Amino acid sequence: MSKIKLSTQELKRQKEDLKRYRRFLPTLILKKLQIRIELSNVKSDLRKKINDEKNLRDDIRSWIAVLGEEAGIRSILKIDGLETETRNVAGVEVPVLKSVRFRKIDYDLYTTPLWMDKAVETLKALMTIAADLLFLEKQKERLESEMRTTIQRVNLFEKIKIPETLNNIRRIQIFLGDQQTAGVVRGKISKSKLSKRWVLMES
Repeated sequence: MSKIKLSTQELKRQKEDLKRYRRFLPTLILKKLQIRIELSNVKSDLRKKINDEKNLRDDIRSWIAVLGEEAGIRSILKIDGLETETRNVAGVEVPVLKSVRFRKIDYDLYTTPLWMDKAVETLKALMTIAADLLFLEKQKERLESEMRTTIQRVNLFEKIKIPETLNNIRRIQIFLGDQQTAGVVRGKISKSKLSKRWVLMES
């Protein structure tokens, strides 16, 4: 425990600190709750996307072998860019994927295999899910990092700063109370001695 001055000025400072800690603590607790809710939503979205990916892969398992044919699907299916934005969640900036843009490439319907259209659409869906998963993982990492920091701050206020400040206030008040009592006692003793002197002088 750090050494504190046992003075009225220090008592005032400690009371101001306590007021500040008690004002900040509910804000931190609310932030922790908001992050927890958002983190739960992100984890739920991650599970859903992973399940969607599994179902899509299961669905294409029966015809995926045809992709081995030289159909030039790599030249047809290309990502042109990602449309993203940043969202603020309880003071945390998280990246959000809005959409995946694919380059529009026309191909000859007569020279390409019949399954090409379905393959292109399915692979687009898989690539979009992969991008979604990447962004959801980034959101999860940022929120978990901020959650750890917020929990540390809440614990600092709840378990260290507020109890320590309350204890400091109590110590200073006891000391100042003792000083006041000692002052009164000294005053009475001085008054008593003075009265005795007057009595001696008059006799």
